[in-house]
Amino acid sequence: MDGKGDLMYWNKKVILVLSIVLMGLAAVFFVKNDAFLYQTPVGRIESVKKISKTVQIDNFKNQDYSVRQQLKVKILNGKERNRIITVNNEYTKSQATDLKYRKGQTVLLHLTRHHHQIKTATITDLKRDVPLTILIVMVIGLLIMMKSTGLRALLSLILNTILFFIAVEIDVQQEGSGVFWIFSGIAAVFCAVTLVLVLGWNKKMWVSFTTTMLGTFIAVAISLLVFRLTNNGGLHFETMEYVTQNPEPLFLAETVLGSLGAVMDESTDIIVSLAKLRKENPLISMKQLWISGRNIGKTIMGPLLNVLFMIFMADTFSMMALYLRNGNGWGYSFEMNMQLGFVQSLISGIGIVLTVPIASWLVGIFFKKGAVQHA
Repeated sequence: MDGKGDLMYWNKKVILVLSIVLMGLAAVFFVKNDAFLYQTPVGRIESVKKISKTVQIDNFKNQDYSVRQQLKVKILNGKERNRIITVNNEYTKSQATDLKYRKGQTVLLHLTRHHHQIKTATITDLKRDVPLTILIVMVIGLLIMMKSTGLRALLSLILNTILFFIAVEIDVQQEGSGVFWIFSGIAAVFCAVTLVLVLGWNKKMWVSFTTTMLGTFIAVAISLLVFRLTNNGGLHFETMEYVTQNPEPLFLAETVLGSLGAVMDESTDIIVSLAKLRKENPLISMKQLWISGRNIGKTIMGPLLNVLFMIFMADTFSMMALYLRNGNGWGYSFEMNMQLGFVQSLISGIGIVLTVPIASWLVGIFFKKGAVQHA
């Protein structure tokens, strides 16, 4: 590429980046001032005054304190728009179930009226759409900068999000019956949509899809067999939060969705690499393909297992700390909070390990001599 071509290339990049930044700023500005779209009263905190502070110490010598705030809040929408009201708030240092509010924050309000006049006002939550919009804009902007690859990934994310909410709605309508089969079916659709958009409609896509499904569901089948043989010994499904339906199939559905992405990522990497290797060397033997697939899998398995472990376990870390701070032992705290996440990561780990031989075997079968030209 000559000097003029280089200049045009970088000019296009700069224009693209500036366009994304300007559109992002416009989106954030709109969301910051969109109170008129809300049916719920929205307010902005104009001033904060600390009324009192009380120290609290429990039986386990945990020290906390409770603070009362008096807030002046300006209503931003509805009939009382621009009116200043006084709201009292109480929070603790830990802020486990409450929040400390600061000047300039935008909040959602609950107003009670008497003879069409505001009698009391309470804050229900922060208005969180601005930080959420900033994150969404950053993700979309980075994906757009990746051109066609990023746009396909963005389309895949949008479609899978829509499909997920459809599956949740079906589960709600069915009142929890068949939840495992609903989310198993949606997992297969997730996988197909993602692979078609990433790899295209070709042989690599089908082999990756088959490998992902086999790796995921063989791992789940092994776990079900172990559960049955041990009569779910030691598994406390009742510790799952906010469950209003049979928890065991819901646990398995969570496991399928949680491990699907890692297994799909691994299978795609192995299959694309082995297909390219077979194409460059059509005479390569099945044994050599197997060894190459195993070596590729070795480099991928460790990071994937650690990522899944952290995802499954991090969600329960705060409750684990709370249990320990309140005098419970490590064993009981782990059993009540982290046990199911640990089991899920083990099941996912089985799927990740199984993916290596399955992918290597399927590549050897489907990508034979002279069969990889249009793969």
